[in-house]
Amino acid sequence: MKYIHIRFIFLALSVLLSVSIVKAQNIVENEPDSLIKANDPQFQVAFKKVAKSDLLGGVSVVDLEKLTKVNYSTYSLDNMQGFAGGFTGNSLWGMGDYLVLVDGIPRDANNVLPTEIDQISFLKGASAVLLYGSRAANGVIYITTKRGKTGDLNVSVRANTGWHVAKSFPKYLGSAEYMTLYNEALANDGLDAMYTNEDFYNYGSGMNPYRYSNVDFYSSDYLKKAYNRTDVTTEITGGNDKAQFYSNIGYFSQGDLLNFGEGKNNNTNRLNVRGNVDLKINEFVKAYVNANATFYNSQSPNVTDSDNGDDYWSYAETLRPNRITPLIPISYIGANDLSSLNYLDGGKIINGKYFLSGTTADQTNVFADYYAAGKSKFTSRQFQFDTGVDFDLRKVLSGLSFHTQFAVDYSTSYNTSYNNNYATYTANWNNYNGMDNVSLTQKHGNDEKSGVQVVSGSSSRQTYLFSGWFEYEKSLNDLHHFSSMLVLTGWQRKQSTEYHANSNSNLGLQFGYNFNKKYYLDLGASLIHSAKLPDDNRNALSPSASVAWRISEEDFMSNLSFIDDMKLSVSGSIIHSDLDIDEYYQYTANFAQTSDDQEIWWGWQDGISERATVSKRGPNEVLDFVKSKELSVNLAASLMDNQIDVNASYFTNTREGGIVEGPQYMFPSYFSTNYPDASFSPYYVNYNNDKRTGFDFAINVNKKFGDVDLSLGLLGTYYTTEATQRDERNEWDYQNGEGKAVDGIWGLENLGLFQSEEDIASSPEQNFGGNVKPGDIKYKDQNGDGIIDTQDQVYLAKAGWSGAPFTAGVNLTLKWKNLSLFALGTGRFGAYAMKNSSYYWISGNDKYSEVVRDRWTEATASSATFPRLTTESGTNNFRNSDFWLYKTDRFNLAKVQITYDIPKSLLSNFIFKDFSAYVSGSNLLTLSKEREILEMNVGQAPQTRFFNLGIKAVF
Repeated sequence: MKYIHIRFIFLALSVLLSVSIVKAQNIVENEPDSLIKANDPQFQVAFKKVAKSDLLGGVSVVDLEKLTKVNYSTYSLDNMQGFAGGFTGNSLWGMGDYLVLVDGIPRDANNVLPTEIDQISFLKGASAVLLYGSRAANGVIYITTKRGKTGDLNVSVRANTGWHVAKSFPKYLGSAEYMTLYNEALANDGLDAMYTNEDFYNYGSGMNPYRYSNVDFYSSDYLKKAYNRTDVTTEITGGNDKAQFYSNIGYFSQGDLLNFGEGKNNNTNRLNVRGNVDLKINEFVKAYVNANATFYNSQSPNVTDSDNGDDYWSYAETLRPNRITPLIPISYIGANDLSSLNYLDGGKIINGKYFLSGTTADQTNVFADYYAAGKSKFTSRQFQFDTGVDFDLRKVLSGLSFHTQFAVDYSTSYNTSYNNNYATYTANWNNYNGMDNVSLTQKHGNDEKSGVQVVSGSSSRQTYLFSGWFEYEKSLNDLHHFSSMLVLTGWQRKQSTEYHANSNSNLGLQFGYNFNKKYYLDLGASLIHSAKLPDDNRNALSPSASVAWRISEEDFMSNLSFIDDMKLSVSGSIIHSDLDIDEYYQYTANFAQTSDDQEIWWGWQDGISERATVSKRGPNEVLDFVKSKELSVNLAASLMDNQIDVNASYFTNTREGGIVEGPQYMFPSYFSTNYPDASFSPYYVNYNNDKRTGFDFAINVNKKFGDVDLSLGLLGTYYTTEATQRDERNEWDYQNGEGKAVDGIWGLENLGLFQSEEDIASSPEQNFGGNVKPGDIKYKDQNGDGIIDTQDQVYLAKAGWSGAPFTAGVNLTLKWKNLSLFALGTGRFGAYAMKNSSYYWISGNDKYSEVVRDRWTEATASSATFPRLTTESGTNNFRNSDFWLYKTDRFNLAKVQITYDIPKSLLSNFIFKDFSAYVSGSNLLTLSKEREILEMNVGQAPQTRFFNLGIKAVF
């Protein structure tokens, strides 16, 4: 490790020496500002802003302030895959969880809204994120919030109101159909029927839904057609050459689909106050202060029985339609039935005419909970503060500056509730003179309001950050441009209930040079530290190098007049990371006593016996960082008088030394014993290697046709993954993950459904438990051993965990005079998923969905798409196999918005400087062969389309 330190110090001294040589030159020097063209926008990268013309690749930037003028959205990263090449919606270049920085501090993307944001930088290449250290190994999304501007006081108000409309609901069978098919399932298992023909008629006729329940969770009895979201945001900005300020005050409130009981009052609301001040203290010192406070509340009903889930949608997935009757009218109780009326005396009556129904098995249920169990409120508070001072040190060295940043964030959340008890009643139905009536035979529970507020689920989080960096920029003769940066940064996040804080610290150095903005060189190194590793391995040096060539400046390009600018860059880097190391002390040995089911080992003369202490794992003093080695090539071009911008990247990333838990074959077998259960093998070692290769592109066209301005963006990201090394020694090569996609789906290969007992008898034995019968899934015997078991699982397809293999986006803006049309489409292609939710894997007493209508029976044997019904476990059928596999290919019409800006000539008699109105729709359409699956949520709130009306006024 000392050699790494020596190399790092040598590199630092080399850069400082080059700076000294530059200072000694007796030549004309230009200030850094002279390098910035008026029409060359500045983009945020690591610890500084860089002119667009000087970006070296691996960076995509979205001007969100400009975009919001034609595209109102409610989430900071909403559909960003349609604007930023290399972003899949889940990851950058398929690398997994990225680091989100808001104004340079690790923060949550959902705690800053689009109206608060200036621009978003997607730092994909390792060389672009090197200075952020280990935690940035998977890329960085840097969100820059708006700041004050010099000028008169400016007040902007934006108001929106819109409605969420459900796209799709799961389709479950009604009571009568469920009963019929459940009897069929019993018959398939050789059991007697449970329901009679009379039951089918009574429950299917709907003549008395209170006696013969047929509960549809998705009916208008319980859900609204739409629910509202409304927000108001006010921005205030202004300042002079000494100080500028910006403030943003916003509030939104959003309802819920539920339309009964306390569910009617479901509401989420958020109040935020964000502000910053930029100060010019004197000619050499500038300072800034940023602050944000967010108050978030969400109200919902209590749920007393968490075994079936924790909300309405969980129960909608599991509760069978004939199980309970939520409410029964009191009018069904005879006037002379004093016993039943006495049961209700003093009890809770719903809407003045219903009592809560229940059974011994269902004393509590989600409907009764929502009417009578009280309500719960989730509260979250976030307070964020950061400040910094910038020093111009040109008196020490022309072009030298020093910057600091300090941040403290604090967030807390908790639940408060009033937990009420309530009574439900068992109803005994009978028929008298042709009329149904009910008597109450049992009361379950009591109606009680405690009046005591209960506080639970308290959680808190604190983040501390400090950064300090020297920056040097200088230009010589307008030909040689130098820049360098020495950065020391560290942050720590403490989470309640977690013993160790999550920390990140590194010392970084970057040196840049370009000759006449034609040839570029960028060198970087970061010395990182991790407390998750053994003492001798806690520091590592991560280097990077980039070169770029502005090809358009070469003489041989002079005849290509359609090329305005073209630059080719190549970057290589090695980043050491501890992201894959979940816990602390994973390198240490672990000892424990023998388990209770093992014999007593030690006996003493006085008769006292103790269990033995055994080794559970050995130490690993060489546990090390995971190394991410990356090479990327980027092409950036501006064509046709700057009407077309092209940006394309190719990347390959090899991640080496991935953490293996419980390695199977790396240590001799005698390192472990079966009895007692003991091991001296390290449990965590560096072994797995992965490779990701791909490309991204972004083409933006800006063209004017008469009075029409057109802006068109086409984007795409494609990547593949490969597990290049794995700790495995499977008997059958086809089960080795090595050489397969990292995000692979594994399972059995199906051969259709068994058609007869003879078919079963002539096929390999399926060894998954239960009775295999006609209508069950038949699997391929991959190894020819005559048995179907886990040894026959094979690689099936890519799951796209970090985004689909190919992600596409297209955005279009048309502006005619004061009218604008914006449209956005996104696509995901090449990934697969498994139909493995309870909607498809149905057995035992599960609720039946519509998919069982296509079940196997003797009559439908040739056309069935679903196995036979069973009341057993169904372990043979309901396991990963290509029988349940489907493509997730889709194209989404994600957004359409029409905006009208009222001409300024019409505003001359009003107080407005600008006024615009717009109407928009989000999540409008999905084009896919599997659209019904992709648009349907099971066990959670449904997906929605959102239709919005909005105005913006500037005073």
